[in-house]
Amino acid sequence: MNKVYILFALMLLSFTVQSQEKTMAEKLVQEQLDAYNNRDIEAFLKPYDDSVAVYMFPNQLLYKGKATMRQEYTGMFQNTPDLHCNIICRMVLGNKIIDEESVVFNKNRPPLHASAIYTIANGKIVAVHFVSEQQ
Repeated sequence: MNKVYILFALMLLSFTVQSQEKTMAEKLVQEQLDAYNNRDIEAFLKPYDDSVAVYMFPNQLLYKGKATMRQEYTGMFQNTPDLHCNIICRMVLGNKIIDEESVVFNKNRPPLHASAIYTIANGKIVAVHFVSEQQ
């Protein structure tokens, strides 16, 4: 009977650890999304690792590093007042968060439909893979 209790306790502990990791990963991705929608570059960059790699799916490297990410997004945040991303669906698979997105760049044009796959490691977003309907 003790073995059953020990097994149950181990399963519960494993579930709790996985839930905490899931919550942390989702929190990081939501934090960067909120900052994106507020066009706040400092808050947007905070959840990312200094050496973050950004790809066009499946493996075309667009750029690497938070400094380059700052350059990529600063102008867009400053020059795109209608910028807004809505999450259609979010999936959590281990250390991966997959967001299906509808992104408005100009309210007079149809939104871009895309997906972003975020990889989380050591409490930071270390990689992003974009999938776009325009690919």
